[in-house]
Amino acid sequence: MRVRIEDVAEAAGVSMKTVSRVLNNEPNVREEMRARVMKAMDKLQYKPNPSARSLAAQRSYSVALVYNNPSRNYMMEVQNGMLEACLANHYNLFLAPVSVGRERVADMQGLFRNFGPDGVVLIPPLTDDTQLISVLEQKGVPFACIAPKNAAGRIGVAMDETSAVLDMMARLIDLGHTRIGHIKGAARHGACQWRFDGYREALKRAGIRFDPELVVQGAFSYESGCAGAQQLLELASPPTAIFAANDDMAAGVIRIAAERGLSVPRDLSVCGFDDTPISRHIYPALTTIRQPTSEMGRLATLELLARIKSPGAGRMLRVDHAVLMRESTQAPRRR
Repeated sequence: MRVRIEDVAEAAGVSMKTVSRVLNNEPNVREEMRARVMKAMDKLQYKPNPSARSLAAQRSYSVALVYNNPSRNYMMEVQNGMLEACLANHYNLFLAPVSVGRERVADMQGLFRNFGPDGVVLIPPLTDDTQLISVLEQKGVPFACIAPKNAAGRIGVAMDETSAVLDMMARLIDLGHTRIGHIKGAARHGACQWRFDGYREALKRAGIRFDPELVVQGAFSYESGCAGAQQLLELASPPTAIFAANDDMAAGVIRIAAERGLSVPRDLSVCGFDDTPISRHIYPALTTIRQPTSEMGRLATLELLARIKSPGAGRMLRVDHAVLMRESTQAPRRR
């Protein structure tokens, strides 16, 4: 037989209302009482009935991750963090892809027509999509943003990506690299400009002339990294190092280098951004910037849940980065 909330209340020696408050993670429950209820839930292996809970509270007790990001690695990391926060708060998570182009507004409207989530987490480039945000605001749906260009009035989480690139570029320059290529991300992303700004500022601080032929446009996809590497390595004077604006594109650079008979890092140093699993799974392991993507997903979800429970609650949080020097970079060879 299914364990009911009444069974938990009886086992814990509390009222059903107290159990409900614990399930909803409400603050007005003493820690001793919360621990007693959680112990009873664990002992009875109680799982809340989502349908009954939703009906009683007139909520769906679900949130949606809305995306059209081309990087599966980035997506998976955000999703893992969101799942952790949802499970801890007895919420369901579902993925809601939207189209690129005019259809995306219809996709967003269909999301609420068919599923009715209590709130939404947006990831780039949707964090700055004024039409989608307008749909959410018109419906009065709480939303949190990860890495928005304009954080004013928003809740969610962000990182200083320009400073992060400055730190990594300084490491490359300290190794002796002065001809450093850059593959930019998709132009619609705030990250594209922030990471390019860090690249240019680092060259300026080191007294290295900016060369526009060393910068090519990418799209945050593996395939665009391959295309960008081909373009940079065919230059009459190719770079000794390439900084790709994410790990997927950097993996594409390593692939093309191998196809051209170049050894990484002996002939070409390569670095990326994000520290997604691919950075550790390829060979050589990728020098990159650790953006705590999973943690950002978790924190954005917690801020969203706070806003759902209390209109006006929620903050825009900031997280730190780390430069991870791995086997894909070393001092340039003398030519």
